[in-house]
Amino acid sequence: MSAQPEGQPVPEPTPGSDAWAPFRPRRGRTVALGVVWTSLVVFGVIAVVMPSQVDGRWGLGDRLMFFGLGVAVALIAWRYASIVAVPSRTGLVVRNLVLTRTLTWPEVVGIQFGGGEPWVTLDLEDGDTVAVMAIQKADGPVAGREASRLAALVQAFGEAREPERPADPS
Repeated sequence: MSAQPEGQPVPEPTPGSDAWAPFRPRRGRTVALGVVWTSLVVFGVIAVVMPSQVDGRWGLGDRLMFFGLGVAVALIAWRYASIVAVPSRTGLVVRNLVLTRTLTWPEVVGIQFGGGEPWVTLDLEDGDTVAVMAIQKADGPVAGREASRLAALVQAFGEAREPERPADPS
């Protein structure tokens, strides 16, 4: 997390600023949306042109099941494409591939974006961690800027800072 110079207040983002923009993966979202449409088209075409057997091996049910498999692949890819983290004045709603979690800013005590993790990880006050799949290393320099923006929000709205104490005269 970036440090704010001591004695200077942390500037609060204005409601219309980019600070409140949702975090979304760019490259992963593009690929996932491509998989959605490709899956529907490819499995749909195969289901239509699948040869019909006289002895009943490939019937209408088989065609529907095959297309259903394409729909299942598309739904999983759609869920990946809908990964997002939405900041607000009260906290952060993190929608990952499987779970959606709502966090208040004071719950977040740290942010990590390095090492072997492919996305940002939030350290919580209870010792737990939460992945923020919406900010992914695959997005290159954009991901670094987004991680910095999230770190600034955590710093601005996180736990109340202790008041500065005067230096001990002894």
